Amino acid sequence: MRSGLTNIQWCPGCGDFLIIMALKNAFKELEIASHNRVVVSGVGCSGKASQYVDGYAAETLHGRAVPFATGVKLTNNNLTVVIMGGDGDGYGIGMGHFIHACRRNVDMVYIVFDNENYALTTGQASPTTPLGAKTKTTPDGNTTAPIDALKLATDAGCGFAKMGHSKDFKGLKELIKEAIEYPGFALINVIQDCPSFKRWGD
Repeated sequence: MRSGLTNIQWCPGCGDFLIIMALKNAFKELEIASHNRVVVSGVGCSGKASQYVDGYAAETLHGRAVPFATGVKLTNNNLTVVIMGGDGDGYGIGMGHFIHACRRNVDMVYIVFDNENYALTTGQASPTTPLGAKTKTTPDGNTTAPIDALKLATDAGCGFAKMGHSKDFKGLKELIKEAIEYPGFALINVIQDCPSFKRWGD
């Protein structure tokens, strides 16, 4: 965590805690110094992620973390650039940027915190909300099929598109290390708990 920050503002039991710890451990094990890494986040619960990791950071506009991070990487190719954002930020508001990042294959890692809802705004349906799930915007059950993010990514040309789970800390850490070492755009979709608003199973 950045010096001076002592209060992480996530709900107790949120999967974000474990995702951040997995990233920190991956950086440590790969010996990537804080001055050689940049964490870029969007808006949402995961938007605060960039504040909780030592190194360069930016919290950007909703759905705009990917183009911002692309600019950072193209400006200084020696930096390790990690994007962190939620399913709504990346697959809803930022979908256009996400697809084109897969096509362009710029060497970055995109970790999507997929809690299957817009949790920061108190639990509305997102692009990954399962069929039948009851949310504030789908009180009778979601009738729209969720997107398949990994298929969208690979269809757009992404050579590294994998699924992780926040509860599998060791596996997620290794997946992040693998993604960082991959020479191109790497997507990790992390299924996670949202104890405040996710009322359906994984």
